[in-house]
Amino acid sequence: MSSSDSPSSPPYVGALLRPCWQWVRDQIYAGVTAEGYDDLNAAHVALFRYPTLDRQRPSELAEQLQITRQSINDLLGHLERCGYITRHADAADGRARVVRLTAKGRRLQVAITRHARAAEDHIAELLGPRRFSQLRDTLQELAHRLSDNRPTPTLDSTKT
Repeated sequence: MSSSDSPSSPPYVGALLRPCWQWVRDQIYAGVTAEGYDDLNAAHVALFRYPTLDRQRPSELAEQLQITRQSINDLLGHLERCGYITRHADAADGRARVVRLTAKGRRLQVAITRHARAAEDHIAELLGPRRFSQLRDTLQELAHRLSDNRPTPTLDSTKT
């Protein structure tokens, strides 16, 4: 075990991002349930992420969220029964379905966006404008670079 792998070393970046991401999710969910969207759970609300689930195929959503197609269809079925979405045949491929937001779904999307912005504003207050701007810029750059789908080099521990 190297000194960087010891239990006393600082957590990995991914471990630091998780509680921040979870806090934002919790703030959004608490905000929308306080507004009366109490027929949804946190997993339903998480589907309404940036930019939107409108006009996406369920299979694309499942892939983005890394959940099974059955799970996504269960979540979408609940949203459809509650009047937030409809599912229609995809004009490009009649076998596929496309999610469409209803008026109620668009109102929920606006509420989610408002609460996401409020959570972001709170983080900006905690960090101050300069540090928050640096955080945002760094995360945007990192997200862009990581989403290029370029293979990343891996370390081969068998070579020394």
